[in-house]
Amino acid sequence: MHYKVIQRIVGILLMLFSFTMLPPMIIDLWYQEDTADAFFSSYTGLLGLGLLLWLPVRRFHQDLRLRDGFLVVVLFWFVLGASGSLPFLLYEPLEISLADAMFESISGLTTTGATVLTGLDLLPHSILFYRQQLQWLGGMGIIVLAVAILPMLGIGGMQLYRAETPGPVKDNKLTPRITETAKALWYIYLSLTVACALAYWFAGMNAFDAISHSFSTVAIGGFSTHDTSIGYFDSIWIESVAVVFMLLGGVNFALHFTAFRRWDLKTYSADSEFKAYIRILAFVSLVCVAYLYFTHAVDTIPQALEQGIFHAVSIGTTTGFATSEFYLWPGFLPVLLLFTSFIGGCAGSTGGGMKVIRVLLLFKQAMREMMRLVHPNAQVIVKLGQKPVSDSIIDAVWGFFAAYVAVFVVMMLLLMASGLDQITSFSAVAATLNNLGPGLGEVGADYDSINDFSKWVLCFSMLLGRLEIFTLLVLFTPAFWRK
Repeated sequence: MHYKVIQRIVGILLMLFSFTMLPPMIIDLWYQEDTADAFFSSYTGLLGLGLLLWLPVRRFHQDLRLRDGFLVVVLFWFVLGASGSLPFLLYEPLEISLADAMFESISGLTTTGATVLTGLDLLPHSILFYRQQLQWLGGMGIIVLAVAILPMLGIGGMQLYRAETPGPVKDNKLTPRITETAKALWYIYLSLTVACALAYWFAGMNAFDAISHSFSTVAIGGFSTHDTSIGYFDSIWIESVAVVFMLLGGVNFALHFTAFRRWDLKTYSADSEFKAYIRILAFVSLVCVAYLYFTHAVDTIPQALEQGIFHAVSIGTTTGFATSEFYLWPGFLPVLLLFTSFIGGCAGSTGGGMKVIRVLLLFKQAMREMMRLVHPNAQVIVKLGQKPVSDSIIDAVWGFFAAYVAVFVVMMLLLMASGLDQITSFSAVAATLNNLGPGLGEVGADYDSINDFSKWVLCFSMLLGRLEIFTLLVLFTPAFWRK
């Protein structure tokens, strides 16, 4: 393990992250609020710490190995989680504990959207903007951004890209050079963010809310600048904009890249994962609309369409926006929506969950096993589109699913042991491991009321979900540390 190189990289990335404190300081000056000291202290502290880490090892230039890459990714997310909590801790009027500050920071960076803060409408604009900015940075992955920057600093990035990129197939690149790949992803991400902000603005939001919500919409984050989330605006046009960009944010960005490069929308319809993604959300939307109307939870069909489609897309893509208290809806709908978040977005998207491609492969593998029961000697091949899927990928998907279930059970039992009820424990783990945010029971509105031990467990759950479990769990295996 090249520890000095790892220290150098973490130092550089920490210095880069310190500059994210500057935009909230500008917001503070614009609105003449009293948060500048908290952000300036965070900026100088992180910049100084980064320098202290970097200076002693600045001359070490060795290529990263795969194990080094995994360690850098995990270390950086833990370091950023702690670093991102500083403004919350240093802004005294928040009166926030260490557990709450870490929870809010990690929730933002992992684009989970679970919050311990209440009274958002009364908070300073700079704090609100900072929360949204955390989600935007975490949405595409700060490590991917670093892959575009680090080569200019003399640091290779392929190992980081392989460790960070979500989905079962990690070696596909959009362009021949990894740096160009990262840049291509960020250009698409930035373009969608600008388009989303403009659309929100035209739909009726003010400039601050439009930019802030574009950050959390494209990032599939779910943080809002208002306690009642998107419901604050009470606008069908704003909700429609949110639905469109939540759907786009949940699509594989490699697919966006291919479609934009070819200028051909047929690229989407030819993709098996995209078709499954749209069909799943369409089916859940239909069920929600029908159930809301026929149980008289809403008065009219337009209301059922508005709330059913919005929440199916919001929860299904793991964004977590809301226009009403969906966790109080009748019957099985809240649980259906929660289970939809287990599927989540597409691989290579900003969405959470297990990813559509994995669920699709699990389904196809199950169908193959049933076919083998009927025809024991048949050679049945699992295909995506017209391409066969190798058994190694199928094995990796099953391994991920097994690890996911095991981790889920352990964390749910820990939460129940801490005193939370079954519904709250189950939904809290589901909402954090899937990077969704809102849950059921005590965590339907926010996570402020649960105990600190549960918050620390859920912080770990959010990191597991963001790093797709194996990237983090591999560090706990003895083989990883052997020379």
